[in-house]
Amino acid sequence: MQLIVLPTGEIRCLYEEVLDLTALGRPAITRASHVEPDAEGQWWADLSPVEGPTLGPYPHRTEALGAEHGWLKANWLGGSAG
Repeated sequence: MQLIVLPTGEIRCLYEEVLDLTALGRPAITRASHVEPDAEGQWWADLSPVEGPTLGPYPHRTEALGAEHGWLKANWLGGSAG
């Protein structure tokens, strides 16, 4: 699990249950995206909650989740968006 400390003191991470985040203070956990199917059964990763793009379509949910995770690591975790 990767933790990023921003200059403001805010700590960002992609949530995993590897660490007890309460040891760092009171966590504010928010949704970064929505991974949902469309009417044709294709999967989309909507990253608008962190001012990101919509990725897809993907034939499988796991592919959309992988794209979501990759985009968040590359673009949001370091503090360049959101």
